[in-house]
Amino acid sequence: MSNNLSLKRKLIIFSILSIVSIYFIYNGEVKNKGIAEVPKETKKINTESKQHGSIKNVEDKKITDEEKKNKKLEEKYNAGYKAFFDKKYEEAIKIEDEVINEDNKFYKAYNVKGIALCFNGDFNEGMKNIDKALEIKPDYGYGRFNKALAYELNGKYEEALQWYDKDLQVENYIWSYYGKASIYGRRGDVENAVKNLKIAISMDKSIKEEAKAESDFDPIRKSKEFIDLVE
Repeated sequence: MSNNLSLKRKLIIFSILSIVSIYFIYNGEVKNKGIAEVPKETKKINTESKQHGSIKNVEDKKITDEEKKNKKLEEKYNAGYKAFFDKKYEEAIKIEDEVINEDNKFYKAYNVKGIALCFNGDFNEGMKNIDKALEIKPDYGYGRFNKALAYELNGKYEEALQWYDKDLQVENYIWSYYGKASIYGRRGDVENAVKNLKIAISMDKSIKEEAKAESDFDPIRKSKEFIDLVE
């Protein structure tokens, strides 16, 4: 009987040890499996990061190329702008045409080309270009000013006054006040000429010297109001 009991104990102990061994072996495999899978996920993340990094590098390059292109066009536009102010109208038109050929949405180039055409004697074509600039950017102050100036050059004073006012709706531009004053000066309208000229002078005292030499103010030059303002 003692031997039988001893055999039973051995079997029980063996069973218990077997169960414990199986438990530890199973848990070890699961852990090892989990550990083995982590590098795969890490590798995937690293791969995705590299891919995203590559995409970002391409996007950065595109942005850089776009910035370079815009800078080059801006420099060319400024060269045309300078040519216009140097009264080299045909040169200004040619340069701005080059800008437009590279970017047909470059509204500032249409604007300078337009006013250069007007000063060069082609009012209709010039106005078409200024209108194109305003079609692309309706609130473009310099475009509105140049439209007023083009009308003034062509003797269309009512339209000029309207567009000087439209410019003043979007910017407080000294030369729009001066433009209005000069039109009223031509008409002999002392009150409105002095009113607008006074605003321009308050913004820049050097306008007094401009007004003294401006033939547009000849009809009101001897008026007390004008003399008091510019002296």
